[in-house]
Amino acid sequence: MAAPLSLLLVVAVTIRAALNRSSLAELIAERVEVVSPITAWKRVIEGLALLDLGVSPYSGDVFHETPLIIYLFHFLVDYAEITFMLADVITAVALYEAMKDFNKQVFRRQKFYLEAERYPADCLELIRSPTEMFYIPLKVAMFYLLNPFTILSCVAKSTCGLNNAVLSLFVLTTIKGNVLLSAIFLCLATYQSIYPLTLCAPAMLYLMQHQYVPVNPRRAAFWWFVVQYLFMYLGSLFVIVCLSFFLLGSWDFLPSVYGFILSVPDLTPNIGLFWYFFAEMFEHFRLFFLCVFQINVFFYTVPLCIKLKDQPVFLIFMQLAVISIFKSYPTVGDTALYLAFLPVWSHLHRFLRNIFLVSCVLLACSALFPVLWHLWIYAGSANSNFYYAITLLFNVAQILLVSDYFYAFLRREHHLTAGLYLKKKDGSEATLVLK
Repeated sequence: MAAPLSLLLVVAVTIRAALNRSSLAELIAERVEVVSPITAWKRVIEGLALLDLGVSPYSGDVFHETPLIIYLFHFLVDYAEITFMLADVITAVALYEAMKDFNKQVFRRQKFYLEAERYPADCLELIRSPTEMFYIPLKVAMFYLLNPFTILSCVAKSTCGLNNAVLSLFVLTTIKGNVLLSAIFLCLATYQSIYPLTLCAPAMLYLMQHQYVPVNPRRAAFWWFVVQYLFMYLGSLFVIVCLSFFLLGSWDFLPSVYGFILSVPDLTPNIGLFWYFFAEMFEHFRLFFLCVFQINVFFYTVPLCIKLKDQPVFLIFMQLAVISIFKSYPTVGDTALYLAFLPVWSHLHRFLRNIFLVSCVLLACSALFPVLWHLWIYAGSANSNFYYAITLLFNVAQILLVSDYFYAFLRREHHLTAGLYLKKKDGSEATLVLK
């Protein structure tokens, strides 16, 4: 598999390098679907200019990335293109290695269940074969590297690519069972954008299972592990925040980065749900609906953890999708990360209900984003309602996609327990209804 992966990396880097040298690079860097007020490269450049003048980059309302990002590019600004291409390569290789390890675990578990005869006889066709699973890691890397969303983000030099690299390393270290590195990379992801905080629960669930710690709140071992992981996670976060303070000499970055993410003051159009709603909102209702919208990202964590406590990798996929859909300043780069996991769940296709419709809607929305933007901003023959309508449709399609995979996953798990062909007491065929 090393040769196909190497070829894939070469092709992906070549495509990015060619686009970086083309006249399209500047156009892509201005697209509101690709960059946000937080991740835009031109804002990083302006922050660097302020830093070089001895002025805090957070003194105005321009730069909203974290201090570590600006100090990273203070040294690498001349190698920005290489840095972002390297970030994509790191993400792809990390996901490749993570899924290779995950496949081994799935295969061992299947083998144990088959030998213990825990599967009903009529559901053996649902068992995943080694041949089917062999190419999944390569497909995951391909889905990420050759996804147009990822390519556009890299060419635009969106810092979302760096966030994805950190998240992929978190997934890799978690699946490898390294508790300390998992906590550190999750801490870095949280430091960048707050929302990955919700990945703490699936990480702990996976690591508990990996170390044979009972996932039972009544057991002391459960709470001891939770305390250990949270200590490493919060301790790392404390160190990074203090390091940021020492680099800047002030706490200005806290309201400029995290306050900006949570309060959503910049209503520049993007592919998210916030901008249009709050642009039309009466000011005295703003705080209430801001809390409602922000809670969405965190609200689903507890019920999903309860339902998927035995399948933490699928739970990580679900949480990444929820973050991508409901965060305040999303870009297509966020969407690309969780879409890369779809080949891992290819065995669920027989149970998906709306995959063709959702795929068509996502493709149509991706094509219509620039069209409706042009009609609104340049031609003047449309207004913001048109662009928000396609944004809303794009997010509804994502929600349908994720919920469809969730349904398919639960249905397959049920069949693996109760059998594939369900019968009523009178012998007639039964219909499965998930509530």
